[in-house]
Amino acid sequence: MHFFPGGFWLLCVAASSARGDSGSKAKSCTEVRQFYATKGFSLHGVPQAEISGEHLRICPQGYTCCTSEMEENFAKKSQSEFEDMMTEASRSAQVTLTSQYKNFDGYFQDLLNKSEKALYDTFPSMYGELYSQNVKLFKDLYSELRRYYRGSNINLEEALNEFWTRLLERLFKLMNPQYHITDEYLDCMVKHSEQHKPFGEVPRDLKLKATRAFIAVRSYVQGLSVGSDVVKKVSQVSLSHECTRAIMKLVYCPYCRGMSSVKPCNNYCHNVMKGCLANQADLDTEWRNLIDSMLLVADRFDGPSNVDTVIGTIHSRIAEAISNMQENRESITAKVFQGCGNPKISTKASSGEDKKRRGKAVTDDKSSGLGLEKLVSDAKGKLRDIKDYWVALPSTICNEKITSSSVNEDKCWNGMAKGRYLPEVMGDGLANQINNPEVEVDITKPDMTIRQQIMQLKIMTNRLRNAYNGNDVDFQDASDDISGSGSGDGCPDEVCGKRLSKNPSTRQPEVHAIPNQSGRGVKGASSKFLPSSLLIFLSVAVIATQYLRR
Repeated sequence: MHFFPGGFWLLCVAASSARGDSGSKAKSCTEVRQFYATKGFSLHGVPQAEISGEHLRICPQGYTCCTSEMEENFAKKSQSEFEDMMTEASRSAQVTLTSQYKNFDGYFQDLLNKSEKALYDTFPSMYGELYSQNVKLFKDLYSELRRYYRGSNINLEEALNEFWTRLLERLFKLMNPQYHITDEYLDCMVKHSEQHKPFGEVPRDLKLKATRAFIAVRSYVQGLSVGSDVVKKVSQVSLSHECTRAIMKLVYCPYCRGMSSVKPCNNYCHNVMKGCLANQADLDTEWRNLIDSMLLVADRFDGPSNVDTVIGTIHSRIAEAISNMQENRESITAKVFQGCGNPKISTKASSGEDKKRRGKAVTDDKSSGLGLEKLVSDAKGKLRDIKDYWVALPSTICNEKITSSSVNEDKCWNGMAKGRYLPEVMGDGLANQINNPEVEVDITKPDMTIRQQIMQLKIMTNRLRNAYNGNDVDFQDASDDISGSGSGDGCPDEVCGKRLSKNPSTRQPEVHAIPNQSGRGVKGASSKFLPSSLLIFLSVAVIATQYLRR
């Protein structure tokens, strides 16, 4: 009679143990439901308490508060939120480049506008008929300068040479109204002009300084524009399917596991971002080259080819040239007659004091250059700030709002549970993601949109380097070593030769901290426990039945 009470007690303990284990797993999903609703999703079908997670495809398959539909919705949400974060991260760089473009473009155009206005304001009283009969000549010069600055395919030296030729022809005719000067005679005069130098050294000096100045300012503002355009286009590159899954696991799987207050580990976040932004990081080298080249060209805004002095005083140099010719009128005329012969006397009467009017070189106050100096100083600082933009993106996104601090390394979400994240952080760029434990990256297939942007950066950098040396290069001739535009040859042989297949049989095992099960273990642990409980229950039941039959 002593056996029955003991057997019955075992039966009760087994049943109680089974109920207690089941009860400990069925945690409330109230916090997850509230969070899910704040994301704009319906609570229809959302569990009130945890359920078994065999249906999950992204999150760990332990007990969960997420259904398959919730997991899918969270994945879509994480994709859109990541794209928003990328847009926000790119906005600062775009704002920097766009604002600098507007500042410099406005400054350069203002210099040219003021010079043109000063010419229109002073030349009528200085030169009378010479100006009134040749207004279009001066307007065309400034028009050509603007077109060149705006990127038109204009040979600036030829445009300046053409201006001085036309001005010389018309000025010579006005200075010698008593002669009938034919086009053939003017051609002869122009051929001798290099020897006679009727305008002094002004044409040669202005051509040298103006071309250097305009090449520098044009390439600089184009560099700002290209940089902004590259950031904009790259920020619109879509996420891969693997990246979407990895970000979902990083951000929302803790909620599915009932850990709404646990943030992802910082290194875990970095590995996800290093994988997702691997192609973007490959922009780093050419991006740095672009910034360095722009900093060099900015130095050209001062010195012998000072932009303020050269562009802002074009009208003064023209007036200086005209004054040179007027002051040396007789000697120049004599040299021309000696070289080309005496022209025929004109039968038309020549009168009008305007034709004999002489002007003085315009002496306006030169710009101190302080405005441009401040612009350049500010620009240099801001360009240096965005020099490491592409490789800094993972850290920009994995900020304190997203990830846990280093103090909580043992209390963060590591992709499986709350605990320390053990894998090492990958390097930057596509080639370094071959063993990324969080994102499957095919390093043999670089993103073509990004490769095209790398090519644009190379072209613009080459243009800037030529501008620094005073040479003008069209875009189509800008680079003799452009790679990355082919069919995925951006993978070094020494890396691709060792590339591992990322199928389940060869992929490197993920190393994570062992989860703290505390009675809530993952699927495998609970499945091992349940058969043993059932076995005890059945054994006790058989013994009790046998005893009762006695």
